[in-house]
Amino acid sequence: MLNSALSTPSIVSEPITGYAVGTKADGLVEVLVDCPGIQALYTYNIPERLSIQVGDILSVPLGGQIVGGIAIRLVDRLPDSLSIDKIKDIDDVVASGLFRSNYWQWLAQIADYYYTPLIQVIKVALPPGLLTRSHRRIRSIAIDSTSDIFLSDIAKQILNLLNSQSAKNYSWQHIQKQIPQARRGLRELLEKQLVESYLESGKTQQPKLQKAIILTADVFGEDLTDRQRSIVEILKQHDGELWQTELLKLSGASSPTLTKIVEKGYIAIVNKEKLRSEQELGIFQQEPAKVLTNDQSVALAAINGILGFAQVLLHGVTGSGKTEVYLQSIEQILARDKSVLVLVPEIGLTPQLTDRFRSRFGNKVCVYHSALGDGERYDTWRQMLTDNSQIIIGTRSAIFAPLPNLGLIILDEEHDSSFKQDQPAPTYQTRDIAKWRAELESCPLILGSATPSLETWVDIATPCLSAAKTSLEQSTTTHLLHQLEQPQSSANLETFPPSPFPFPPTTPLTQANSNYYLPLPTRVHSRPLPPVEIVDMRKELQSGNRSIFSRPLAQALRQMQANKQQGILFIHRRGHSTFVSCRTCGYVCECPNCDVSLAYHQPGAAENALLRCHYCNHCQPQPRKCPECDSAYFKFFGSGTQKIVEELNQQFPELTCLRFDSDTTSTKGAHRRILTTFVRGEADLLVGTQMLTKGLDLPQVTLVGVVAADGLLHLSDYRAAERTFQTLTQVAGRCGRGDEAGKVIIQTYNPDHSVLAAVIKHDYQAFIAAELPERRMLDYPPYGKLILLRFSSIDPVAVEQTVTEIGMALNDAAIAGHYEVLGPAPATVMRVNNRYRWQIMLKYLPNGTATLPDWELLRSKCSNIVKMTIDVDPQNFL
Repeated sequence: MLNSALSTPSIVSEPITGYAVGTKADGLVEVLVDCPGIQALYTYNIPERLSIQVGDILSVPLGGQIVGGIAIRLVDRLPDSLSIDKIKDIDDVVASGLFRSNYWQWLAQIADYYYTPLIQVIKVALPPGLLTRSHRRIRSIAIDSTSDIFLSDIAKQILNLLNSQSAKNYSWQHIQKQIPQARRGLRELLEKQLVESYLESGKTQQPKLQKAIILTADVFGEDLTDRQRSIVEILKQHDGELWQTELLKLSGASSPTLTKIVEKGYIAIVNKEKLRSEQELGIFQQEPAKVLTNDQSVALAAINGILGFAQVLLHGVTGSGKTEVYLQSIEQILARDKSVLVLVPEIGLTPQLTDRFRSRFGNKVCVYHSALGDGERYDTWRQMLTDNSQIIIGTRSAIFAPLPNLGLIILDEEHDSSFKQDQPAPTYQTRDIAKWRAELESCPLILGSATPSLETWVDIATPCLSAAKTSLEQSTTTHLLHQLEQPQSSANLETFPPSPFPFPPTTPLTQANSNYYLPLPTRVHSRPLPPVEIVDMRKELQSGNRSIFSRPLAQALRQMQANKQQGILFIHRRGHSTFVSCRTCGYVCECPNCDVSLAYHQPGAAENALLRCHYCNHCQPQPRKCPECDSAYFKFFGSGTQKIVEELNQQFPELTCLRFDSDTTSTKGAHRRILTTFVRGEADLLVGTQMLTKGLDLPQVTLVGVVAADGLLHLSDYRAAERTFQTLTQVAGRCGRGDEAGKVIIQTYNPDHSVLAAVIKHDYQAFIAAELPERRMLDYPPYGKLILLRFSSIDPVAVEQTVTEIGMALNDAAIAGHYEVLGPAPATVMRVNNRYRWQIMLKYLPNGTATLPDWELLRSKCSNIVKMTIDVDPQNFL
C-alpha cells in the first residue's frame, strides 16, 4: 500500500507533453503565472489594444498584485466552470516572439527531467528583469516602544526584525524565511496597526534609448555656416547617421549648433535604441586560419561532413589545437547563414577566447554570461532573436540563448563541474541539455576536452571504439589471411606503437550511430607534453625543509627567474589560511551562521585583517585577543593563494606575482586585466586556484607548480579521483605550449597514489582502466543514476523529523521501486547560512525498471518551513 501511494511509474528523461503550442486567436489566453506554488493555468481576457501570441511574456493581475506570466494557449471560449465576470484583462505585453516551437519543447523537457515547475525553467532561461512581479513588503509603523507588551512571541519577533534596520521594512518572503509561522504574527500586528503591508513594483528591463542625428536632406543651401557645413560633411562620411555624443566629439561642436541645423531642416534628432553590450572588447587584429595538422584535418573533415544531429567527442591533449578546429568548423556554419553557440566553464576564459574569435569573425561574436550588467544581458538576448548568423560565447547560462538558426553547439572543457547548476532549480547539467537542444535543432554537438568526463567517455567513445575495434579486427583478419597465402617474414606484419590513446594512429576517426570520436593525440608543431616530477613532501620534512616550497620547486623558480621565463603556481584554496586557532586554549574562530571555521584573509594596504566564511560570505575582523582566554597568540593553519604570494615575496623578492582567484576577479573586467598584465610579461608568476586549469592558453609559461595535491585527492566524493586527474592534467597542460619546453612539479604527501602515476604519464587510458571498474561495481555514474534530495530549514528539529519520515517511506518503497536509498544523513556541512541541511540519495540503474517516487507527494510531507530540492545527476555533495 505504501509503495502504491508513494510511487508512480516514471522515466527521468521522458519529455513533458502537457503544454501544447497554440496558434493566434482572439479573446482569451491561458497564462502560466510567476507565483510560488502555482502551476495551474489562469485564463485572462485579451484587451483590444493588445495582440498576444503563445510564448509572450505578460504582466497580469493576480490577488491584488501584478505578476509576470507566459502565454501558454490561446482559446476562444471559457471553461464551463468559469463565468465571464471573473475574468480579468491582461495588463501588458512585456516581450513578444521569444519562444519558437522547438525551443518551447526543449524547456518543457528540462522541466520534466529535473522535476522543476516549467515557470522556474523559463525564469532561468530569460534575462534578468524580463519576468517581473510586484513584491509584498511589511513596514513597521509602531511609534510607542512599549506597544509590543501584549503581543505574542511571533509578533514580537517580526516587530524586532523590522526595527533592526533603519528603513524598518522587509519583504514578506524574507520574514517568512526568518520566522516560522510568521503569518499568524503578521495578522496580529496588522490588526493592532503596528505594521503596514504594501506592494513594491518590480522593475522591468527596458531598451536603452540614446539621441541619434540623422541627415534628412540631399541638397544644402547657402544658409549653412562653415561649422554647420562641416557637421553635415561628417554625417555624410558616416552614411548619414551618428550618435549625438559621437558627432559632437568628432566635430567639436555643441548641442545648440545642432539645434540650429535642425531648425533649418537639414538634420533630425531622434531617440533610437542603443544596444548595451560587453564594453571591454580588447585589442585584436584580423587573424587568418592556421595550417592544420593531419589529426586536426581529419577531425575537421569529419565535423564538416555531419548533416543533422551528432555528438562529437574531440579528445585532444592539452595544446593539440582544439580551438583551431572549432574556429574552422564555425566558418562552415556561418557560410550556411546559421549561428553557433560556444560554452566555456568559467567567465575567466571568455576574454581570451572572445579575443581570438573576434580576430577571426569580427563583430559576429557576442558574449553572454552572469557577470554582464542586466541591461547588457537584456540587449544581447534580444539581439540573439534576429535571424542574422552570429556566434555566442558564454558560460552555462548561455545554453538558453534563443538563437533561431542554430547550426552548431560547442562545449569546451566539457568535463568541468562548472557546467552543472547546483542552485537555483533546475539543477541542470549543461552537457545533457545541450544534447537535447542539438537533437531538436538537428545540429552537431562538439564536446572538447583533454580529460573527458567518464559519462562522456562511456556515452560516446566506448561505442565508437567498440565499432572501430570490430572493424579493425575484420580488416586485420582479412589482411593476415592474404599475407598467409603468400609466405613472408613476420617482420613485415604491421604493428602499432604504444599510445595514450586507445587505438592505432591509422584509424583516427571512429563512428557509431550518431556519435563520433575524434582524437588529437599530439600537440601542434610536435611539441612534447611537459615532464611531470612528483616531490615527496615527507622526505622534504625529514631533511629539515619546513617551507611551503620543496627544494626542487624552489630551484625551478630560481632557474625560471634566471632565464626570464614565466610560471604558474596552483593551489586549490583562496584566502591566506584555512582557519585560525588560539595557541593557548585551542579556540577556533567559527562562522556564526555555518558549521565551518572562518578562513583568514590577509589585509590590503589600508585594510584590517578579515575572517571570512566561504559558504555564506560572513566577514568579521581578526580579533586581537582570543575571545575565550584573552591570549594574544594565534596560529594560522593551512595555505591559500594569499599565503603562497606572501611566502614568494619573502623567499623570492625579485619575482613579481599576480593572484588569479575569485577574490581578485570579483570586479567587472578583472579577468582580462590580470591575464593581459601577465601576457605582457609584467609579472613572473601567476598564483591561482582551479580557474587556472580551465583552458587558458599561455605559450610563455615554462613552469607549473602544484603546491599541494593532497587536498584534491582526499575529498569525500566518489568523483575525487576523476576530478584530481582532470585538474592536475589540465594545469600541467598550461606549460610548454610555446617554443620553450615546460616542466611540472607536483608536491604531495602521497606520491604512490595511482592517480598521480597516471598524471605523470599524461595517461588518460590508465586512469579510466582503474576508475571505471570501481564505478561499475558500485553502480555509480556513468553506469548508475543518482538523485539527491536536499532538505533545509531554520528549524533543526523540523527538518530532521521531516527527512526521517520521508526516508522511512522511501525505504519501504525502495525494493518494489527498484532503487536504493542512501540516508537520510546530515549534509557534510550541516548548517549553512543558519539553515540546517539533510540529504537522501536515490541510486538506480538507467534501464527503465525503476519506479521513482511521486515527488509532489514527497513535497506535501514538508511543512512550510522545510524546503526540499531535487538534484538529478548531482555533482556537489557538501
